[in-house]
Amino acid sequence: MPKRTLASLEGARLDGQRALTRVDFNVPIKDGRVTDSTRIHAALPTIRYLREKGARVILCSHLGRPKGGPDPRFSLQPVAHALEIELGAPVVFIPDPAAPGAVTITKRLPRGGVALLENSRFHPGEEANDPALARIYAGLGDLYVNDAFGSAHRAHATTEGVAHLIKPAVSGFLMERELKYLGEALSAPARPFVAILGGAKISGKIDLIEALLPKVDTIVIGGAMACTFFKAMGLETGTSLVEPDRVDMARALLQRSGGKIILPGGAVIAQELSGSAPTRSVARDAIPAGWAVYDIDEPSGEAFAAIVSGARTAIWNGPMGVFETPPFDRGTRRVAMAMAAAAKAGAVTVVGGGDSAAAVAEAGVADQMTHVSTGGGASLEFLEGKPLPGVLALDDMQGP
Repeated sequence: MPKRTLASLEGARLDGQRALTRVDFNVPIKDGRVTDSTRIHAALPTIRYLREKGARVILCSHLGRPKGGPDPRFSLQPVAHALEIELGAPVVFIPDPAAPGAVTITKRLPRGGVALLENSRFHPGEEANDPALARIYAGLGDLYVNDAFGSAHRAHATTEGVAHLIKPAVSGFLMERELKYLGEALSAPARPFVAILGGAKISGKIDLIEALLPKVDTIVIGGAMACTFFKAMGLETGTSLVEPDRVDMARALLQRSGGKIILPGGAVIAQELSGSAPTRSVARDAIPAGWAVYDIDEPSGEAFAAIVSGARTAIWNGPMGVFETPPFDRGTRRVAMAMAAAAKAGAVTVVGGGDSAAAVAEAGVADQMTHVSTGGGASLEFLEGKPLPGVLALDDMQGP
């Protein structure tokens, strides 16, 4: 069932209303300064729209994993300063949503004013989805907007609990975009539909492979997870990362795939993970003992790029090698460039968050993709077909 969106609310319903807005400001902070504002930028369209409509915008987010209560290292105060710069307007910081004066502060904000609440995880009840904490947050808003797709797979007080207490409860522009592109890729893909999967472990992607097999035309597999498939084929994998307890499962997936699963024909290997270590490119059936796979080889990169270039829908989740350590970034970069070229040719290209999002950013082609998801775990679970509590709790399109 499609979820009600912020755009579906008339401006008159927003003027003067307090919009409690869940955002994902889980950003890196060093020496009291935000070092990467990507997630702040992603929330700006929703924040600016609410301001333009005269709403009083009360933002809430988590940051990091503080243990057992408030921890200055995880304060959102530096984010308030960064947001002020982005908006060119003051941002009121509210240290405790449960403090006696918090409700009054939200009501006294000017129309179009913005406030940021302190880290929601400073309250143990956040991750426990405590109803009492959800009621405290609900007292700070007249409507609820969830724009934090990256946290939508967690049933927390600010992502799920509060959505049942404030109506209307709608998706923000970022959340709407995530649901549109991820949802359409799965439900009505233009074909050929290709999935490119990588990363370290097959165990983390088994549910995804199972969910995608009946839907896609091809699944391309790279990264260290390909080594478990190599082992399932009876090939020597040297000292590569292999999950011995998943070899039988990999073999069964290959047998059931009907030829849909495409593996690298070769690999870039080294005796240690180091940018200065000697490397060799070998066929997948020529990996020697004492060497490990750290990337797909150039012919595999070209073969994968050709598959992507022929796609009309392409979803990518997981790097092809240890892309943080050159020269083992070449396979991942080749796929990134192929995704960008496919998008330019009219294909829908969706990057499923996490390391893949970092890879396209590193390759300088993030803005050339149809959509780059902001949610690593959330996008993975969505693609696996799992319900996301933070999405389910929002009003259906025909709601009030």
